[in-house]
Amino acid sequence: MARLKLLGAPGSPYTRKMVALLRYRHIPHAVIWGGHQNPPGGLPAPKVKLLPTFYFPAEDGSLEAVVDSSPIIRRLEGLHTGRSVIPDDPVLAFFDALIEDYADEWLTKAMFHYRWAHQRDLEKAGPLLVYWSMPSLDDDTATQTARAFTKRQVDRLYVVGSNEVTAPTIEASYARFVDCLDALISLDGYILGARPSAADFAVHGQLTQLAIIEPTSATLTEKASPRVRAWLDRMEDLSGLDPRPGDWVSRQTARTRLRPLLTEIGRVYAPFLIANAKAVMAGDAAFDTEIDGRPWTQPTFPYQAKCLQWLREHYSTLASADRNVVNDILAGTGLEPLFVDGALEA
Repeated sequence: MARLKLLGAPGSPYTRKMVALLRYRHIPHAVIWGGHQNPPGGLPAPKVKLLPTFYFPAEDGSLEAVVDSSPIIRRLEGLHTGRSVIPDDPVLAFFDALIEDYADEWLTKAMFHYRWAHQRDLEKAGPLLVYWSMPSLDDDTATQTARAFTKRQVDRLYVVGSNEVTAPTIEASYARFVDCLDALISLDGYILGARPSAADFAVHGQLTQLAIIEPTSATLTEKASPRVRAWLDRMEDLSGLDPRPGDWVSRQTARTRLRPLLTEIGRVYAPFLIANAKAVMAGDAAFDTEIDGRPWTQPTFPYQAKCLQWLREHYSTLASADRNVVNDILAGTGLEPLFVDGALEA
């Protein structure tokens, strides 16, 4: 079988998410380390230049450049059998998708914030990001490139909602998340049992930066949970794990086990998703809301409105009995408004 090619960088949490997943699933692959500023010759450019970029073979023999890790995971599930990262139980699969989305879209705010809002973190990140992509660049050019890139990223902190007012919300949320993850993996090793799901790989991707690269959040993480820090090293290569169908938790176990994490997601991510979606629907360029008792302001993010739409569509496809179980588990977490008709109306 031909190896699946992808372009990525070690400083991209989504690249790390997908490389770890490919290793676990035993999918032959070839990682091209770099970025879109130095794309590999002969490979097509994606419509939106994001990392990682996958190059899937098309029926006519050409290659299709594809981005967006979550749909790619589902595409790979259809192309490769065995070692699935999507639970068979539709209730567990729903919560897997919800937690994966939270990791991809909320934890990444913490990743971007810690990387560029703290001086020692940005001083470390700038050069690393340049050399990860272009290791043979001469020192002077690398220094200039790092400075320019760092300034651009710091100037874009507002895009993810990071500022002096929202910083305490982001940082407190991250600290609580680490506690939630520590408790989950102390039980069976992974979020949904004794085998990893898509949610584990999404969390892993963000924490390869937050808990390892960024000095401020890495120190916080290691101090709060050596278990989480050690878990990340194991997640890098789970090719030797032998998963079994019975390794997923039961619905009843999930009800109790997931509650602290779901409550955290409901506390911070749910109000963001609703306010952002309302702003997108109204055509507003930015929005103000309250998250965890503090003011929050940022530009609207159309993609994250789509994320909410996809979660709602997933919820709507559940069989009635399964939806009742989901509703029971969601009750009291703060996540209920995401799936209530009319919740997005002004």
